Amino acid sequence: MDPKRQKVKLNDGHFIPVLGFGTYAPEEVAKMEALEFTPFSIEVGFRHIDCAHVYQNEEQVGQAIQSKIADGTVRREDLFCTSKLWCTSFRPELVLPALEKSLKSLQLDYVDLYIIHYPLALKPGKELFPKDENGKLIFDSVDLCHTWEALERCKDAGLTKSIGVSNFNHKQLEKILNKPGLKYKPVCNQVFDFELTPEDMKAIDGLNRNIRYYEFQLGIGHPGYPFSEEY
Repeated sequence: MDPKRQKVKLNDGHFIPVLGFGTYAPEEVAKMEALEFTPFSIEVGFRHIDCAHVYQNEEQVGQAIQSKIADGTVRREDLFCTSKLWCTSFRPELVLPALEKSLKSLQLDYVDLYIIHYPLALKPGKELFPKDENGKLIFDSVDLCHTWEALERCKDAGLTKSIGVSNFNHKQLEKILNKPGLKYKPVCNQVFDFELTPEDMKAIDGLNRNIRYYEFQLGIGHPGYPFSEEY
């Protein structure tokens, strides 16, 4: 398969490459590694670059992207760049600044897709995983619909072409879809599934509407967890 040519049309009319290069790396991997592997991914044909604020390497990924634009390998319009809203920025007034921070790090005027990373809010602040004195995560109370409305405003502002979600179960997704005044539907529900067994995938594919699920361990302890019987 040629990753440069295989694309899928999203429900808003934009096209997304079916293969993407994920930029997540464990903490023990130096952030500067992104400066080596991201350009290589573009050279071998990847055009979808999947990023996230919580990966803490968007600055390095941005440098890598700009290097391949500068040397003529690709144009900005050839790339599909995704970033994700982290859980500490779910309050509506924090969504736009969070996206602007990612854009600055990536050295981009817009991303092609901006998605809600996980369906639970954490206490705002500098800590990505805020914890109390007992080592438990500190959650925040934010209506996902209000967060979604802020994403819609980001799309209207031209800072992202498409908006979506990640790791949502069907109840959370339907909450967005059934929201009064919904302006834009999520174009995707991105999930983490490359470590699932064939048996797991068979079970997931049999779920209603083919929505995929997996257990997000950080969600345990949240007042809304498990988020549904299927989660």
